[in-house]
Amino acid sequence: MNTINACRRSHPIVGAFLMGLSFILLAPTIASAEEAQSKAPIKVVYHIDDHQRAIGALRSISNHLKAEPESRVVVVTLAHGIDFLLRGAKDDRGNPYEPMIDDLLFAGVEFRICNNTIAARNIERAQIVADVQVVDSGVAEISRLQAWQNFVYIKP
Repeated sequence: MNTINACRRSHPIVGAFLMGLSFILLAPTIASAEEAQSKAPIKVVYHIDDHQRAIGALRSISNHLKAEPESRVVVVTLAHGIDFLLRGAKDDRGNPYEPMIDDLLFAGVEFRICNNTIAARNIERAQIVADVQVVDSGVAEISRLQAWQNFVYIKP
């Protein structure tokens, strides 16, 4: 760039030509970097704090993965949002949540449950569906995923 600036000062036309040429040469690199970034898997954190929203959230996640199968999805639950992750939990129609959870786990979705909630409600870890990760704080986990790992936040 110093050479180009020196040319611009001594030969304005040559300097302008070199500036234009450098832009033309760099443009494909910039475009390919943007294209690579746009093809990176989407990282999404779904925040569930109410079991009434769980069935809709699980369906949304399934639809999300059908449209964007490469997405990385993490579900963070806290407060009454953890209820669907307890063994034997059923939706309002009496259908168990576990088959949907198992399908999503198989698809790579990660489920995380707030330890503050399970401690406050005296829930034993044996009551939690298998393969669910317990995190210290649901809100802190959501914050960490957003701030440090660039996850997109969705609250269904």
